[in-house]
Amino acid sequence: MESEILCHRDARQNGMAAADRSLNCCPDDQDDAQIDDFLAPNQDYNEEEEERKYFRRKRLVVLKNVVCASLGSALTYGVYLGLLQMQLILHYDETYREVKYGNMELEDIDKKMLMGINVTPIVALLYTPVLIRFLGTKWMMFLAIGIYALFVSTNYWERYYTLVPSAVAIGAAIVPLWAAVGNYITRMAQKYYEYVNYKEDHVQEQKRPPKGACHRYIIIFQSIFYCFFHLSFVYAEMPMIFFLNGYLHQSNHTLYAVKHCGTDMVGMLQGLNKTVLIKLPQSVSLIVVESVLMGVAFIAMLLVLILCGPAYRPTEEIDLRSIGWGNIFQLPFKHMRDYRLRHLLPFFIYSGFEVLFACTGFTMSYGVCSVGMERLASILIAYGVASSVFSLLSLSMLRLHRSVPLLSGAAIQFVIIIGLFCWAPSPRNLHTSNLIAVYTVAVLWGMGTALNKTSLITLLGILYEDKERQDFIFSIYHWWQAMAIFGVYLWSNAHMKVKLSILLVTLVIAVLSYLWMEQKLLRQVPFRIPRLPKPRHKVRGYRYLEDENSDQSDDEEKPWEDGEPALQTAEEEVADPDLQGQQGLGGDRVEEPL
Repeated sequence: MESEILCHRDARQNGMAAADRSLNCCPDDQDDAQIDDFLAPNQDYNEEEEERKYFRRKRLVVLKNVVCASLGSALTYGVYLGLLQMQLILHYDETYREVKYGNMELEDIDKKMLMGINVTPIVALLYTPVLIRFLGTKWMMFLAIGIYALFVSTNYWERYYTLVPSAVAIGAAIVPLWAAVGNYITRMAQKYYEYVNYKEDHVQEQKRPPKGACHRYIIIFQSIFYCFFHLSFVYAEMPMIFFLNGYLHQSNHTLYAVKHCGTDMVGMLQGLNKTVLIKLPQSVSLIVVESVLMGVAFIAMLLVLILCGPAYRPTEEIDLRSIGWGNIFQLPFKHMRDYRLRHLLPFFIYSGFEVLFACTGFTMSYGVCSVGMERLASILIAYGVASSVFSLLSLSMLRLHRSVPLLSGAAIQFVIIIGLFCWAPSPRNLHTSNLIAVYTVAVLWGMGTALNKTSLITLLGILYEDKERQDFIFSIYHWWQAMAIFGVYLWSNAHMKVKLSILLVTLVIAVLSYLWMEQKLLRQVPFRIPRLPKPRHKVRGYRYLEDENSDQSDDEEKPWEDGEPALQTAEEEVADPDLQGQQGLGGDRVEEPL
């Protein structure tokens, strides 16, 4: 008995090697019992519970991705707007230009810089889908935010050869960045659905979910994103509040020569004093402010790089690129054949009009003109906070029809535009009633912006659920927005009534066009969307594990099981009666509306 106890102690201390050496003293039946205990399944292990915990962690990761992408986008846009605003105010001051930079003509450089930012996106639709598919959604976001950080860094040395090229780079990155962000948030909603319904057969087999299955999560995630993103207007005013406001003259000086405001204004702010600064800020102070902004931009880059996961699986990224670069280039234009997208184009344009009008037209011609430049920051903060808070109203799409928040935002801004036609506040009017009116319009316009932006991009995610198409759709949406912003840049010197008339006409056309689209969908009018080519992989061999054989030859390949037609030869097309009926449609798919 004592020898057996000693033998077990040796085995515990020296491992299996000790057990091998002590075979002479340990009975065989005890060794077999120990081995059986070691190899036997753990009675406390619950496979279903562990699987549930695993997918709960996956869902938390998706939520982390959404919050980090939203916060990174808000910080990036806030830094960009804040620096641009501070730069334009400083460069407008005549004394600052003469003392700091002499004959460098900063005002002319600013005009060319704004031209670079607004003109460059005209060609963005030609390269945006190619860039997103080549780099991937996450890396496209990271690269574009890096370009915004580059724009901040060029302000350390303000010269023509630093400011203008960086502005052109910003213009080139605008559409790819926001198209990638919209695609990323929508993909996170779809992945969250997969992790919630991981037991469903179509999720386990990586097939397409049923139509409408992800709508709930798309609505929630887009509302969360815009709740964070619209706070960028608040972040943008931090340099103004903590730094620049201490150097600004009061309204009695800056608005001394201003004769008209509001609907009677011509241009942005005619008659504004050429000297708006009481004293010139020290170069060291400017460097400190720009360094803080650079640090925030760097934090935004790290949020995307480190804390944001990929939008697609590696194999999905390969498949998205493998349809051919020529097809990727053409597909955004082919998607415009879809009547749903054509009917939404006026709303895309109005969405670009109304945001820039709020930040420039209303803020300058109605706000600054009547209450002074020292209140510029507070007006934009009121607009940003209202936009952020009221973005959550789009959650009403979970219970109401999807048109309710979009049309509600349009109705609010329609009433405001009619009111702005009749409102011409007097310059330097600091009465309480006028202050209340300015801030009320800013808040209500922010409410309309929130409902407009959130509902529109949510509607796109609902109408186009295919993950293979979303980058094309969001590229089209943000490209038309960029075109609208370019239009606002062109009319900046027009009379205020002309600007308001363009806004009003565009809004009415957008609402009527949207209602026409909904009527067509209600009548089950089929829509045409281009067929996506089947991925053609040049590299053969092991790629990923699936139910189907990924190493099969071209002769053995089967058409997609999730509904996308495979590429067929001419002989097969002749023999296929379904394709014969689509010959007149240019190879498009005809689908029934939801």
